[in-house]
Amino acid sequence: MTALLAGKLDIAYVGPDPAVNAYVTSNETALQIVSGVASGGALFVVTNTSGINSVSDLGGKTFAAPGVGNTQDIALRSYLASLGFKTTAQGGNVTIDDTSNANIVTLFEQGKIDGAWVPEPYASELIYLAGGHVFLDERSLWPNQQFSTAEVVVTSSFLKAHPDVVEKILEANLYEINWINNNQAEAAVMLNNDIANLTTTTPLPAEIYTHALTDLSFTVNPLESSVAQQAENAYALGDLGSSPPNLSGIYDLTLLNTILQQQGEQTITS
Repeated sequence: MTALLAGKLDIAYVGPDPAVNAYVTSNETALQIVSGVASGGALFVVTNTSGINSVSDLGGKTFAAPGVGNTQDIALRSYLASLGFKTTAQGGNVTIDDTSNANIVTLFEQGKIDGAWVPEPYASELIYLAGGHVFLDERSLWPNQQFSTAEVVVTSSFLKAHPDVVEKILEANLYEINWINNNQAEAAVMLNNDIANLTTTTPLPAEIYTHALTDLSFTVNPLESSVAQQAENAYALGDLGSSPPNLSGIYDLTLLNTILQQQGEQTITS
């Protein structure tokens, strides 16, 4: 989002909280959400040795999230606040370590944290490779178990200057989402192999990506009500300035709905 605000990026796949933060920071001018990508796929995983069996056990523990202001960081802090816990930064007794997803896996394996609120496939890595178990599936906190975890955002200037390019990207995004939804088993294998090639590592055990895809659903619907709630949560935590966020102009689903209509799919009301 820093690169996008600086004009170094035109389009990105990003979580809703960083997108909202960039939108608010730019006085509601920098970007627009043009499509949804994914729902769900975020889990609160704790180590098997943490002694955490209920919410009463969360006090005095150390948890990790992938970066301050990240979608999972907001979710973790909001959840703790809803239960009456305060972080050490607030004078409370729960420590939050914000770091990269890859480093979270290492800290988890070393027993330096008691748990983490992370997206897939890192959640499944913690479960299958690092001695963890699910304390909470975030879907259980949302109506119909749906909440946004990824959106396609475009700078307002690029969208205005190159709608034809954005349209082709959205066509490709829709195609891939439909393909994954119709070929989940094959998608799990392909994701495992492709990510291993990109990161020059060996593929992970097959069950990790198979499990990860059961926690996720892919959709072009940006799930606006969940994004609005996530923004309210971030504001309540003091992450979005002194005024409640106004997201009335953050969406432009015109191109997406044109594509959906052309392909005989249901359009999305914004």
